Amino acid sequence: MKLSYPFTNSFKNKFLKLGFPWVSAPTPLSVDSKTKNNSLGANYDTRWARRPAARLARAIIVETLMRPVMSFLAAPTRKGLDRLENFEGPAIFAANHQSHADTPLLITSIPEPWRHELVIGAAADYFFNTKATSAISALAIGAVPIDRTKVSRQSGDMISELIGEGWSLLIYPEGGRSPDGWAQPFRGGAAYLSIRCEVPVIPIHISGTGKILRKGRNLPRRSKSTVTFGYPMKSENGESARSFSARVEKEVRGLADETASSWWDARQRSYRNSSPSLTGPEIGAWRRSWALSDNDGKTKKRRRRWPVI
Repeated sequence: MKLSYPFTNSFKNKFLKLGFPWVSAPTPLSVDSKTKNNSLGANYDTRWARRPAARLARAIIVETLMRPVMSFLAAPTRKGLDRLENFEGPAIFAANHQSHADTPLLITSIPEPWRHELVIGAAADYFFNTKATSAISALAIGAVPIDRTKVSRQSGDMISELIGEGWSLLIYPEGGRSPDGWAQPFRGGAAYLSIRCEVPVIPIHISGTGKILRKGRNLPRRSKSTVTFGYPMKSENGESARSFSARVEKEVRGLADETASSWWDARQRSYRNSSPSLTGPEIGAWRRSWALSDNDGKTKKRRRRWPVI
């Protein structure tokens, strides 16, 4: 079709030089579309963050910044480290998840040699949604993107490869932070990866971080915390990921009971399968909050007494 007045040849050539038309033509249904792959989210490549220079930078961040900050904010008490003394090799550290303070607290609590050979399973849609947050997450905490919306073979293959190279994994089986302080039911990701990679799961219970930086809060506040490590756990012959995940959740529940009471009482209740629930009672929101306050062992305010004259 020829261009008629007022479109002269010179005017036409200017449009062609600018790339007119600017909107690309639609791809026919019978032809495969060649679209650019998204480099963010679950597709973000974190290999650069495990190179020597990045590992050195992360070690400096952990030891000179993260450790003193968490010592000030969380004043952590660490229990059960003796349960890891005779264990060697990579592992999957599985912990409950209360707040963003959990990750720096665990990075500074997990002992050597795992601390500086650790990757963090982070939500791809949250920590890897922009180039800036992706780079910061990968460098500062060694995060790798995990697709929490669906079972992703890509994430599983990546984690398997890393564990095969000697890296350990820190993952939160709940899939996200607690919305109200109570834990959420565990998903089977940690158990599945443990069975697939033939490495044990080390259960961990964290308490107190919900008071430091609960979901929805932007500024942290100081509070005491406790990190309790359990014995390494392996799946039994022929055990499914769902069954193994239930056992891991039961062990974390026992560690929570141990933190709140004593080792002996917690072991007895765990044996009877009567450890207090991590997910809390099925009641209204305000009553769940009230029950959590009692469960955390908050001291009730004493009534002020008049001085005796």
